[in-house]
Amino acid sequence: MGNRTGVFTNIVIWFGVAISVSEILAGVQIASAAPIDSIWLPLILGHLIGGILLFLVGLIGARLRVNAMESIKSTFGNYGSKLFAALNVLQLIAWVAVLNAQGAQALMGLNLPVSFPVTCFILAGLVALWVFVGLKRSSKIASIVMIVLTILLIILTVQLFSLKTDFALPLNATALTFWNIFEISIAMPISWLPVISDYTKDVKSPLKATALSAAAYSVASLWMYFIGIEVVCIGTVDIAQAILISGLGVQGVIIMVLSTVTTNFLATNSAGESAKAIFNKLDPKLTGVVVSILSAIIAISGIMDHYIDFLYLISSVFAPMAAVLLVSYYIGDENGNWYWNLFSWFVGFIVYQLTAGLDSVFLGPTLLAIIVSASLSLIGMTLNRIVLENRI
Repeated sequence: MGNRTGVFTNIVIWFGVAISVSEILAGVQIASAAPIDSIWLPLILGHLIGGILLFLVGLIGARLRVNAMESIKSTFGNYGSKLFAALNVLQLIAWVAVLNAQGAQALMGLNLPVSFPVTCFILAGLVALWVFVGLKRSSKIASIVMIVLTILLIILTVQLFSLKTDFALPLNATALTFWNIFEISIAMPISWLPVISDYTKDVKSPLKATALSAAAYSVASLWMYFIGIEVVCIGTVDIAQAILISGLGVQGVIIMVLSTVTTNFLATNSAGESAKAIFNKLDPKLTGVVVSILSAIIAISGIMDHYIDFLYLISSVFAPMAAVLLVSYYIGDENGNWYWNLFSWFVGFIVYQLTAGLDSVFLGPTLLAIIVSASLSLIGMTLNRIVLENRI
């Protein structure tokens, strides 16, 4: 029990995950393409459902005491778990690169005398150092960092609110609908589904710690979306410009650096955990350092041009995977087989890909994929039980 993490540590971790430039930009995207009055219901609903999914998936790892990719072995088999682990490593490398690029771009907007590539490598170096030191050895420092960051973000929120006007960006012909907004809202918590068990596996109190971790993420994420909406309400879509308008110079730099590093640490550390699930002999810390370096190189290459498409790609892979996992674990899949579960996931993946290209779909691609994959998994489980009962 000496290596177990406490409830507060996990709250700090997941509160910090949500505090990122990506979350603020998602709020900017929504507010700049939809009437403000139409935003709140789909925004909150997306975070609520996403938070519940985070909790249910994280609780599996907490109870089994295994990391995220190891928790899916009983559902998808050894080969299936390695497939998802490989996909997770790839998406985490790209996700870290996206977060790195967003943080660096925001910092460049604050007129720092440092080039974009150098900024990317500085941010990656800070993340690599944190990964190498390790979470448990740096937990107290992480708590202090989060307290400082929270205070600065409160100041930013208040400043932006005081500058708020009735300004609204002109909506174009592709204004976001209810389900478009819902999709952008739920996409962020969905992106962390293949990661959360890497941290809940070590908690002292599985139920309490996982529930509060999911709640901390959801609340902080909604806060970041709100800041993004505030940015649009003062007449810009540029976070750096909004920070400068609010009068936060050095404080703004600190916000951008710390928010990028705290989120990237978690993703980078989990990439090491997933890599270990593929090749057991790999050192997660060293793998995390390599991921940090790769992320900086990819960030410089221009991954930000494909950011939104990439975020949706994550949802298309891991939302149906989580659906099958939840049915398997909570309803019971002793009589099921991993072939059918992989098929159930694949159909959900295809459903997402087909519906994501449409202008607006009832329930949205994510929920549709989840419902289809969960239903197929449940059907397969039921049929297996009927066959087994007839044999007896």
